[in-house]
Amino acid sequence: MKLTEEEVRYVADLANLELSAAEIARMAKDLDSILTHIDKLNKLDVSQVEPMAQVLYEAEETATLSADVAGPTYDSATATSNAPLAGGGFFKVPKVIER
Repeated sequence: MKLTEEEVRYVADLANLELSAAEIARMAKDLDSILTHIDKLNKLDVSQVEPMAQVLYEAEETATLSADVAGPTYDSATATSNAPLAGGGFFKVPKVIER
């Protein structure tokens, strides 16, 4: 699998990154290496490998997970009362990404 520099520029643009020509060439090489490795992993036969334990399982009493209990709630006015800038029940923040 060969990743083109044009594809790297496209992905960099989606991520709002400005890359130099040298960085684009390096990223193309690095990303192509990663994708090639993933292709190799996808070709492995894992049909005989037993599934491993997952974190999303029914927890026993000894589990370290805490119970999911609802806590106190606040109305919009209380939640935004100490905000430097609020309006309409929401926090207002300055724009940080410009294109």
